[in-house]
Amino acid sequence: MNFACVNLGCKVNRVEIDTVASALLGSGWTQAPDDADVVIVNTCTVTGEADRKTRKEINRALARHPAAQVLVTGCAAAIDPDALRALSPRVSIVPKDEVVSFCTALGGDVPDASSDRVRSGEGFRTRVGIKMQDGCDNACTYCIVHVARGPARSMPYGSCLRQALDLHRAGVRELVLTGIDLGAYRDDGKTIADFAADVLEQAPGMRIRISSVEPNTVDDKLVSLLASADGMLCRHLHMPLQSGSSRVLSQMGRRYDRDGFARIVELLYERVPALSLSTDCIVGFPGETDRDFSDTVALARQCAFSRIHVFRYSRREGTPAADRDDQVEAPVKAERAQQLAEVAADLRREEGGKRIGNRELVLVESQGRGMSESYFPVRFGTAEGAGFEPGSLVECTLRHFGEDGVFTV
Repeated sequence: MNFACVNLGCKVNRVEIDTVASALLGSGWTQAPDDADVVIVNTCTVTGEADRKTRKEINRALARHPAAQVLVTGCAAAIDPDALRALSPRVSIVPKDEVVSFCTALGGDVPDASSDRVRSGEGFRTRVGIKMQDGCDNACTYCIVHVARGPARSMPYGSCLRQALDLHRAGVRELVLTGIDLGAYRDDGKTIADFAADVLEQAPGMRIRISSVEPNTVDDKLVSLLASADGMLCRHLHMPLQSGSSRVLSQMGRRYDRDGFARIVELLYERVPALSLSTDCIVGFPGETDRDFSDTVALARQCAFSRIHVFRYSRREGTPAADRDDQVEAPVKAERAQQLAEVAADLRREEGGKRIGNRELVLVESQGRGMSESYFPVRFGTAEGAGFEPGSLVECTLRHFGEDGVFTV
């Protein structure tokens, strides 16, 4: 049987769909994006725009594979299965933990538990994610993910550690720790900092990257490890800001204010001077004023983010923010998004310029291309790039930062 995967949304979704693909490959299935008997669409529902993309991708899969069964799973399928099932008789709504068994039943195949294929090599990313945590207890007023995924829960520590060591033995050189609220990870008192320290000790030569952490979960143990691991725990954090206005943050239901976020950033830069810090910002949240937006711009500059993912607020039915009668007009959201994107580009150029001449470990992702510790894409010189195999970790001098945001080494 042939299968294809379509993935939408966050890094956790990516790990989950790669795990499904790995299991099917281990059962003798073939990945065939252009000739699939089964298409698996892993959906996202974090915003109204994400819902629209979900429906678009399902319809695209139905049109591109006219004889295929389309299995729809993930967050959007958990929130409104009937609406997605109604798109076609060929659509089946399947919970994530049942996708593999559903597929193997369709194909008449039985998974070979002994194969337990590792998610690395051809068809998988060189930076391999591991899902340590799922669910969320935060209930931000613009978000419905806590409904789709349920309360926060942590994967067993021992199981996560075995996965990491299996990936290390398979030759993986960058492990990305993922979770819906990763910093909330707790298993028998162990945290993500404990996990990173154990992996660094037991899997020499494999570096670790933390995908995203809420600012209120950054503790001293994590900061100390970032400062002392000599780059093997990447000195890069993605820490969502969402707004630089304390008033808006309170209305969003975020668990920090403007000053609290700034204090965390100040501590991080003080303890980890080489840190690269990226973030998410939402513009046009209901009731956001020009002053609120100015506060966001000012705090973004103060924090010197290396990358800002700018999102226009997208009304998500079923959330408290969607019911508010002070929605910001679309042209205002568009203008603010453009302004913040320009600020983000300026900050990225400044950060890139400051890193010229630095030595960083770069993970080779494809022939001639890689990703630096500080989460900047890298282009290798012709002669140098030809000698590095994808998946290898090499130390390089960042020599030139181009207008395209890519370093040349």
